[in-house]
Amino acid sequence: MQASLPAAGASAARADGAPGPGGLAWIDDPGEWAAFSRPAAQQGEGVWESSLAVEGMTCAACALTVEEALRAVPGVLSAEVGAASRRARVVWRAGQARPSQWLDAVRAAGYRGVPLADLAVRAERRRDARRMLWRWLVAGLCMMQVMMYAYPAYTAAPGEISADAQALLRWASWVLSLPVMLFSCGPFFRAALRDLRRRRVGMDTPVTLGILITFLVSTWGTFEPDGIFGAEVYFDSLTMFVFFLLSSRWLETRLRDRTGGALDMLLQRLPDGVERERADGTREQVAAHRVAVGDVLHVRPGEAFVADARILDGQTLVDEALLSGESSPVARGPGAPVLAGSYNLAAAVRVQVTAAGTDTRFAEIAALMDEAARSRPRLALLADRIARPFLLAVLLAAVGACLFWWRHDPGHALMVAVAVLVVTCPCALSLATPAAMLAAAGALARRGVLVRRLQALEALAGVDTVVFDKTGTLTRDALALGAVHTRAGVHQSQALAMAAALARHSLHPASRALAAAGAQGPSEEQWQACDLAEEAGRGLSGRLTRNGWPWPGVLRLGSAAHCGVDAPAQQDMTVWLADERGVVASFVLHEDLRADAAATVGRLRDMGLAVQLLSGDAGAAVARVAAQLSIAGARGGCSPQHKLQALRELQRQGRHSAMVGDGLNDGPVLAGADVSFAFGHAVPLAQAQADFVAPGGALMVVADTLALARRTMAVVRQNLAWAALYNAVSVPLAIAGWMPAWLAGLGMAASSLLVVLNALRLSAALPVPPAGTAPVRLPRPLPEHS
Repeated sequence: MQASLPAAGASAARADGAPGPGGLAWIDDPGEWAAFSRPAAQQGEGVWESSLAVEGMTCAACALTVEEALRAVPGVLSAEVGAASRRARVVWRAGQARPSQWLDAVRAAGYRGVPLADLAVRAERRRDARRMLWRWLVAGLCMMQVMMYAYPAYTAAPGEISADAQALLRWASWVLSLPVMLFSCGPFFRAALRDLRRRRVGMDTPVTLGILITFLVSTWGTFEPDGIFGAEVYFDSLTMFVFFLLSSRWLETRLRDRTGGALDMLLQRLPDGVERERADGTREQVAAHRVAVGDVLHVRPGEAFVADARILDGQTLVDEALLSGESSPVARGPGAPVLAGSYNLAAAVRVQVTAAGTDTRFAEIAALMDEAARSRPRLALLADRIARPFLLAVLLAAVGACLFWWRHDPGHALMVAVAVLVVTCPCALSLATPAAMLAAAGALARRGVLVRRLQALEALAGVDTVVFDKTGTLTRDALALGAVHTRAGVHQSQALAMAAALARHSLHPASRALAAAGAQGPSEEQWQACDLAEEAGRGLSGRLTRNGWPWPGVLRLGSAAHCGVDAPAQQDMTVWLADERGVVASFVLHEDLRADAAATVGRLRDMGLAVQLLSGDAGAAVARVAAQLSIAGARGGCSPQHKLQALRELQRQGRHSAMVGDGLNDGPVLAGADVSFAFGHAVPLAQAQADFVAPGGALMVVADTLALARRTMAVVRQNLAWAALYNAVSVPLAIAGWMPAWLAGLGMAASSLLVVLNALRLSAALPVPPAGTAPVRLPRPLPEHS
C-alpha cells in the first residue's frame, strides 16, 4: 500500500491491537470511523454502530466474555458478539467512548479485536491459520516418534525389556513431548488461563486439565519409575490427543470459514484503496472510505467500484449479480450508473461518485449480512445455556471417577479422570446449531437471498401458509400487451406499429408497454411521428408517416375519452387508437406475471403449503391473477391494515405464515408475519422489516429458501441428536475406565468435526437456478495494489 494510505497501513500493522507509534490513537480519528462504522442516528445524536472481527474465540463462553468486556466500557450502549462468525457489533456514543477504548477492553479480556472490512482481518486470519498448521505439524511429528518409542511396551513380553532400556524410551518420549506441551498446546493453555483469571469454566478448561494431568503423571513416572505413578507413562496418549484435537480445530476453522465465507467475500469485494483524480488532472491513491460524493475516480478492469457512481468516460461490462440480481454482466457506458461492490470486467473507466459509504446499496446489503452473522438462533442460545452447567458437571464427574478408581490404581484413576474430562467437552453441542445456520445463510447469499436473522430459518421451517402480495411480487412492475382489436382493413401488426410510434414519446406505463411490444415487430412496419402533443393522464396526439406516405389526419392514442370513443367500462386496462374516421384499434393491457410465478406457486403447493393472495388492487384484477396461478384464497382491495388483520386471523387459527411483499408499502405486514420476504429490485434494504431480502427478480428463491430452511432444521436436529448420543455413550464408557485418553481425544475431535461436516452439506443444498437466474458469483478479491 502506498504512503498516501496511512490509515489502512496503520490498521494492518497493528492488527493485533499491540501498541505501535501512538498506540491505538490512529483509530480514534473521526475520519477513520467510516471504514468500520456507520452513524446510528435512530439511537441518538453522536451514536455510532461499529463492526469488528474478534480473533481467539473458540466457544460461546468466549463470546459472552467479549460482550461483558465491551459493555463494561463507559459510553458503550450495547454489544453483540457471535461466536460462530467471530464478529461483534458495538453501539457507542462519541465523546463518551473511543474505539481504542473498546479495542483495549477486548485485548484485556484475552482476545484480539480488528475493525471489520480492514485489510488486517484477512492478514491476521492468514497468520492464525499458518500458526495452527505449524502446531499441528509439530504435534504430528512428535506423536509419530513417541508412538515408535511406546510400541515395544505394548508388544514385549514381561521382562523382555530391561529397566535401563525402558527408562531410555520414557526419557526419549518425555523429551519429544516437550515441543507439544510448549508449542502445540499454547492456544489451549492461554484460553484456560484466561478463563481462570475471569473465574469461569470454558470449553478449553477440561481439555487443558486433561493435558496437564496426563503430562504430570507421565513425567512423575519417568523421573520416579518406582513411585506411585511409575507403572506406566502416557506420552503416546498425550501426543495423540493433542494431534487429534488440533486436527479437529484446524478442520473446523477451515470448514467454518467456508460455511460463513459468503459474508467475508462480500466485505472483501471493495478494494482497500482507489485512484482519485485531483483538480489538476493528476491522480492520487486514497483509502476507499475517504471517497466522497463528487470525487472523480479511475477504475481499472478487474477492480470493484468503491462507491455508487456515474460513468464519465469509457465503455465496460459490469458484474452486478449480488446487488441487482442481474445474473449476466451488463454493458455500461457514459452517463450510466454503476453500483458500489460491482466489478468492472472489461475496460478502464472514469467515474464520478454519486453516493459513498453507508449511503450505498452495497453498504445496506453488507449491514444485513453482518446482522445475520451476529444473530443467535434460539436453539443456539439454549445450547449455550446448557454448556456452562454441563462443564461444571463434567468436572464433578471427573473428580468422582478419579476418587472411585484411586483405591485400585492411582495412575489409572487419573487417566480415567482425563478421559472423562476430554470426552465430554461440549464443543459439538455448541456448534450444532450455528454451524448449520451459517452454512445455510452462506448458501442463500450465493443464491441472491440475504438472511437478516438466523432465527428466521427455524421459523420458516415451520411455515404452513405462504401469503403473496400481487403487484411487484407475483407480477412485474411493467404492463404486458394482451389482445389487439382493429377495424376492418387494418392489420394488427400495422396498428401496433402505429401505436408504438406515438407511445415512444411518453413515459406513461401503458405507453412503455406499447412501445416495447412494437419494438419487436417487423422493420417495414416502422412509423415516424411528428406534431406530437401529450395531455397528462389522458393520452397523445400526432401525425404519422411511413416511407414518406402520411396517415390521413391526426391520430390519438390513450383513454376512451381522449380518443372520443363511447366504450363500456372494461375490467382490463384498454388503450385506444383513433383517427378522424373513428377507432383504428384497441389494445388490452394486463399485468405481466413473472415467468416463474406459476412454477413457484405449484412447487409451494407440492411442498404441502397453502398459498394465498392479498392485494390492494381491484378485486377483478386480483381474481384474474389468482385464476392464472390457481390460487384459491385471494382477496383484493386490501389496505396494509387489512393485510395485517388477515395475517393475525391466520395466527389465531394456529397457522404459521410467511408473507412475500415488495417491501415498498408492506412494512407493517412484513413485520407482523411469522416470517417475511422483501422481494424485488426496489426493496429499501435499510428500512426493510423482512427476515429475508431477495433483491433479484427470481420468485423461485422463495420456495428454495423454504426448502433449505426445512433441511437446515433437519441438520440441526441431527447435530443435536448426535451430540447427545455421543455424550450418552461416551461418558459411561469413560467413567467405567473402558476408554483410554487417546480414544477420548479422538472421539471428541471426531464429534465436533462430524457436526461441522454435516452442516457443510447445506452449502451445496440449493438447486441450480434456471436459465436467466444464475447464482450470485462472489469473485475472490484481487491483490491490493502497492
